[in-house]
Amino acid sequence: MKTEQRNFRKEKEGTVVSAKMQKTVTVTVDRTYLHPEYHKVVTRKKKYYAHCEGIDVKEGQKVRIVETRPISKLKRWRVVEVIA
Repeated sequence: MKTEQRNFRKEKEGTVVSAKMQKTVTVTVDRTYLHPEYHKVVTRKKKYYAHCEGIDVKEGQKVRIVETRPISKLKRWRVVEVIA
C-alpha cells in the first residue's frame, strides 16, 4: 500500500536561481494559465527550496524537483535530476 502512494508525488521542472547554500538550491517554477476574466495568458513564478545532496547543481540549470517530507522549515522538495 505504501509503495503505491509514493508514485503520486508532485513533480515540477524549474530553473535554479541560487546555489549558494549548503545542500540547498532555490528553484523558480513558471506557471502559465488563462486569466478567467480577461482571457489572456498570465505567467506566474514561484520559488521552491529544494534539498540537493550528492548532485552538482549550478545556477541557470534546469532541474526536476519532487515533493518529499519536510526537511527543514522551508524545504519540502528534493532535486531528482539535472535536465539541462
